[in-house]
Amino acid sequence: MLEQVTVPPLSLDAYAPQAGEEAIAEIRRLAAPLRDARILHVNATKFGGGVAEILPTLTALMRDAGLDAEWRIIPGDDPFFDVTKRIHNGLQGMEVPFGDDATGTFLKTSRTFGELFDGDYDFVVIHDPQPVAMRDLLPDAAGKWIWRCHIDLTAANRTVWGFLRPFVERYDAAIFTLPDYVQPDLELDRLAYIAPSIDPLSPKNALIEPRLAEDVVQRFGVDPHRPLLLQVSRFDPWKDPKGVIDAYRSVKREVPDVQLALVGSMATDDPEGWQLYKEVLRYAGTDPDLTLLTNLDGVGSLEVNAFQRSSEVVLQKSLREGFGLTVSEALWKGIPVVAGRVGGIPMQVGTNDEAGRLVDSVDEAAAGCVELLKDADLRQRLGATGRERVRKHFLSTRNLRDYLSLFTALKDGDDAYVPAGMGWTPPAG
Repeated sequence: MLEQVTVPPLSLDAYAPQAGEEAIAEIRRLAAPLRDARILHVNATKFGGGVAEILPTLTALMRDAGLDAEWRIIPGDDPFFDVTKRIHNGLQGMEVPFGDDATGTFLKTSRTFGELFDGDYDFVVIHDPQPVAMRDLLPDAAGKWIWRCHIDLTAANRTVWGFLRPFVERYDAAIFTLPDYVQPDLELDRLAYIAPSIDPLSPKNALIEPRLAEDVVQRFGVDPHRPLLLQVSRFDPWKDPKGVIDAYRSVKREVPDVQLALVGSMATDDPEGWQLYKEVLRYAGTDPDLTLLTNLDGVGSLEVNAFQRSSEVVLQKSLREGFGLTVSEALWKGIPVVAGRVGGIPMQVGTNDEAGRLVDSVDEAAAGCVELLKDADLRQRLGATGRERVRKHFLSTRNLRDYLSLFTALKDGDDAYVPAGMGWTPPAG
């Protein structure tokens, strides 16, 4: 069988102070007709990256709502993940080598996943391209099958998307973060638009004492009494870590005591990450105010929490970004964000810079950081606005509500029924 990931229990009621009693009541109302439905989530890895951040909470809250939910992962090897990294980059617009060798590796390994699949489920949610072929390999498997795409497909490489599209069209529904991500040639009856979410009670996002945050960053060589810029992300070319360093060097000319920390995690499905990490390490040089850290340095959820709360500004200078959970993580902590004007980032920051600064270049990123570093009142205002935006739109309870709505629509078979919460409209303010 596919490896099952152990998920600690969670209580929906514990989220009422953050999400509101009405939100919890709505979830229980939506879940009641789905009680005991068997749900399976499948993805490529149990740590590293946004999907692995979302699924523990989503699975546990589904269980507390009365559903029989599981989370399992596929057992890919390095050649397979090399190909799926090419697929990921291609779907985000990069020119990548993608010939018969790549498709052959992908299909050969995918057959193994099909052989390992076992059990009957009412709803199967397949996350991202790595396991996408499973539905095609299991045409007689029970239940409704949903493909959840966490990637920005607006500039998808036509060869890569052309390979993937027939697999996607075998599903009963697909979930995208934004309508813009849907390719015009995709023929699928049901499309849903659901933004990702953060868990406000997780170790990464729960409130911690300021003194603890100071102690943590100091332990990693960062001075808690000097201004800190921070980017938390995988070491991925789309996150533009070298551009972040360039922006920091520009900021330092105007704010000499500023520091920069780049904190990333290494995931099992991302062989490219180590190579880029080494390149970024060389690019950073010997600057004592520039710190690079990974999960292998002992940086876990608590440490990321501490770094985010100790920062004056959090950067997410992405060149492509499906959503960017670290933006909502920072805003939930009241920290303003300077971030790329791409993908799902504007829906979090606000298209009119309500919770930070949206930028299109290194120079704009540097200017945004300098502006915020020099104006504490502005940082406080933007941070407060950002926290409220996250509370309304990007918490785990809203994500769960939207999944329950989609399950209900598929169960009822009513194509005219649009579940509450499907789609996303930028809020006013």
